[in-house]
Amino acid sequence: MWKCPICGRTFRNENQSHYCGKAPETVDEYILTQDENIREKLEKVRAVLKSELPEAQEKISWSMPTYWKGYNIIHFAAAKKHIGLYPGPEAVEHFAAQLTEAGCRFSKGSIQIPYAKELPLKLIADIAAWCRDTGNHA
Repeated sequence: MWKCPICGRTFRNENQSHYCGKAPETVDEYILTQDENIREKLEKVRAVLKSELPEAQEKISWSMPTYWKGYNIIHFAAAKKHIGLYPGPEAVEHFAAQLTEAGCRFSKGSIQIPYAKELPLKLIADIAAWCRDTGNHA
C-alpha cells in the first residue's frame, strides 16, 4: 500500500494518480489542474466530443469530464502516460480493430491513448457518434 504524502489517502499502486482534496467541479477546472503539456490534448478531445454530442450536458462524474444526456455517454481523463477515454464495453468491442490500428491500448470499457501518439480525433469522433446513435452507456 502507498500513502499519499499530501492528502494521506492510501492506494494499492505506488504514486497512484488521484486528486488531493476537493475534486474539480467543472471541466474547465479539471483541465486547468493538469500539466500544461497535457491541456492542449485534453482540449482537442473535449472539442471533438462537444462537436459530436452537442445536446449532451458537459459535467464532472467520477472526477472525470463526462458527457451526459439522461445517462453517462462517455468520459475522458488524463493519466500519467495517456488520455483515457471511457465509452463503455460495447463501444470498445465495436471499435477494437480501429483502436489497435491507431496504437491504442484498450480493455473492457476503457481506451488508453498514449501521449506519445497523435490523437486519433476522427476515431474519437466516430466512437462518440456511435455511443450517441446506439444509446450506449459509459
